[in-house]
Amino acid sequence: MAGGIAGEDGVSLEVVLDALALPADTRVEQRIPKKLLVEQGAPTATDKRQIQDGIDELHWVAALKPTNIGVPVFRDDEREYLEVAVLTVRYRPTAKAARLTELIHRAIPYPVLLVSAFLDGEANSIGVSAAHKRFSQNEAGKFVVDEVLATNPIADQDMQAENTKAFLATLALAQLPTSNLFALYQGWLDGIVAFAACGITGSFAKPESPEQTAQMRERIAQHSKILDELAVLRTQATKEKQMNRLVELNLKIKRLESQLAATQSALHVTPLKVAS
Repeated sequence: MAGGIAGEDGVSLEVVLDALALPADTRVEQRIPKKLLVEQGAPTATDKRQIQDGIDELHWVAALKPTNIGVPVFRDDEREYLEVAVLTVRYRPTAKAARLTELIHRAIPYPVLLVSAFLDGEANSIGVSAAHKRFSQNEAGKFVVDEVLATNPIADQDMQAENTKAFLATLALAQLPTSNLFALYQGWLDGIVAFAACGITGSFAKPESPEQTAQMRERIAQHSKILDELAVLRTQATKEKQMNRLVELNLKIKRLESQLAATQSALHVTPLKVAS
């Protein structure tokens, strides 16, 4: 087990770390001072306060490099992946976990797999997040973070659910692509997106390529947008007094419900069709 991880959420953190099945010589096991995070990743005074007040402990678990996992570095005009960091963080009950997760990804100069422990409502929960990084076009030697992709909160009592176990199995180092560190890291992103889709479809199916992952992300975003639109229309319909307007709203609701069903059905397809 990783050193420095304790508390009620320690068991769930360990379940995720054990699922990674990382070689012993990748382990770093160092606590990252919040002061360092404030200096490197807090653009505003509010962010600085959030880091100080919201983070209980940030822990650098492992560093994956060509020398300890046998996977080559990746370089192109946009990115340079020399190593991948695995971190854990324990948030305090009042923390704004989503914002702090983004700040951590922005502060660390390497691509990061972050395992977070936090309170979701009254449930101790775990989240897994990742984000690709690329060179900044405006500042030499700096990088920018692509979209941070994170799982929905996984409550302690759901850690043994079949879909959760299927997701955790995709995190294992031995299951990831080995052509280079970018491909390896993309393997984690594929699993995170598939787990988000699983929350809609009820079944876990990992995409077979980055292109399929991109399609899955688009469909998840479309599903969320339709749900938001439906919520607005249904609220309007409950308040509408004019019959003609109510009929019009109900027709719009029916159309959106059909679109929602089609989007959900498309997420069930395995493998996803990739445009030629």
